[in-house]
Amino acid sequence: MNASDVLVIGSGAVGAAIAYFCALRGLSVAVVDSGAVGSGTSSKCEGNLLVSDKEHGPELDLANYSLKLWQGELAEHSHLWEFENKGGIIVASQESSMASLQRALRVQREHGIRVEEIDVAELKRYEPNVTDEAVGAAFYPDDSQVMPMLVTAHLMRMASEAGAHMWPYTEVTGLLRSGDEVRGVITARGSFWADAVINAAGPWGGQLARLAGVNVPVEPRRGYVLVTEPMEPKIFRKVYAAEYIDNVGSSDGGLQASPVVEGTPAGSVLIGSSRERGGFDTTFNPEAIGRIATNAVKLFPFLAETRVLRYYFGFRPYVPDHVPVIGPDPRAPGLWHACGHEGAGIGLSVGTGKIISQAVAGEDTDLSLEVFSPTRFGELTEVAA
Repeated sequence: MNASDVLVIGSGAVGAAIAYFCALRGLSVAVVDSGAVGSGTSSKCEGNLLVSDKEHGPELDLANYSLKLWQGELAEHSHLWEFENKGGIIVASQESSMASLQRALRVQREHGIRVEEIDVAELKRYEPNVTDEAVGAAFYPDDSQVMPMLVTAHLMRMASEAGAHMWPYTEVTGLLRSGDEVRGVITARGSFWADAVINAAGPWGGQLARLAGVNVPVEPRRGYVLVTEPMEPKIFRKVYAAEYIDNVGSSDGGLQASPVVEGTPAGSVLIGSSRERGGFDTTFNPEAIGRIATNAVKLFPFLAETRVLRYYFGFRPYVPDHVPVIGPDPRAPGLWHACGHEGAGIGLSVGTGKIISQAVAGEDTDLSLEVFSPTRFGELTEVAA
């Protein structure tokens, strides 16, 4: 019989971080995933470690906490996942968006975020090729970047070296129950028993929660990224328009697009971003690609002459209130959640992993789990059989 202290469902960045920090605490850990390690959302994103796009509240606190882990406790491993502390810049091209940006800066500073308002002349020193339409900007020195697949692979390897066991291609089809308690999962490869079952299933987190008869309204939100031909460096930081912050915090289900542009060590430029909700629809959306490209050219006009080699898209785990779901679920004792991070999952993964491991081990957590609790949602109108 497979039995452990902790069973993690999902081997993306969040699941891998949970496995790593739990194994470090001496807990026995098993990880199951319906596919290969990191083959879901973590393999189809940009690897952002951002504080700049977070407004006040628990997500900003978690981002700040996670950043300190990336830069501190995990710094010795940073070369493994190509950590780049290149900074981020938000560009405002209208006076109204600049005023909104200035309001956001004041709040972020109150939460300990390092940010500097810069004028157009200084913006041009940072990014000589940026649009001449800019009226102002903000520079965030702590915004960073990692290669997400390397993060996931190495965190899982480090978890395995600490004693965790990984079971890829092992889809969860049901939950093991003892009365009201969740005590494990049922898979085609057998049953896995555990004292704590952790739902780190990303955009599938809502479906997993329904197996336990509880409401955690996580659903997929699709986003595209374009990849250009390699070139000499012309973009030196993560650069995006002020409108991006509004799109991140929006609950609109329709297509939204705002420019997010950055260079890579290999010379290619990554161009985003779009957001749209429509389930796990894999149908190609040419409108999304067109709007991303148009917006990027407005931000960096030289891109109009640059070839795009490919695109990819992924499903981000969306939650209506834009706050991740982290912690135990008293509606189904034994079940924990660590999902709903939307496009910030890579950056927030290590903070999530550490506070989950502290709570499972019965320790005081560095951040309160109360604001992330799944109990903030109502009951299901239909309970899964």
